[in-house]
Amino acid sequence: MWPILVASLAALTVIIERIAFLIREKKSRYPETVGKIFSEVERGKIEEAIQAGEGCNDFVAVTLVYGLRHRHKAFSNALLQAANKELKRFNRGLPVLDTIITLAPLLGLFGTVTGMIQAFGLLGGRELESPTVITGGIAEALIATAYGLITAIVALIPFNYLNARLEEARHKIEDATTHLELLLLKQDKNL
Repeated sequence: MWPILVASLAALTVIIERIAFLIREKKSRYPETVGKIFSEVERGKIEEAIQAGEGCNDFVAVTLVYGLRHRHKAFSNALLQAANKELKRFNRGLPVLDTIITLAPLLGLFGTVTGMIQAFGLLGGRELESPTVITGGIAEALIATAYGLITAIVALIPFNYLNARLEEARHKIEDATTHLELLLLKQDKNL
């Protein structure tokens, strides 16, 4: 039961931290700034676009500004690198939750198996004079499986929610970077 408790506390810690992260990210979203970056690029004012996004904590704006700063060297690679850096922040903690979701039921099953071994070990020593000792031991052993499953089920829901937010962020970055690339292509054709 102790490993299951540690796993559930680790899951709870990750879930709370990730929810706090998402709240902070939502508060730092500035679609107006992203729109200003696009409008400046569309007008051909790249430096103004960079200045518009400078200091903004919006993950999309950060990605766009990084790409614009490195547009002469390797624009696509710069966008990809910035996007990966931002998405890595969204992914933090998810491998821990994934591991706990897999590990907790196995720990519960392990607790049940060792409990059953112990209960049947009592059977050999006391024979059948006290069946409640054995059934009580079996019931106690099954509790470990129940707690392992509960831990995994409770961690699974936030894990899926956090994965959905990661994918949402990925799509927002992909849409914005594609839009920026198209705007820059249009500017290059106009020159």
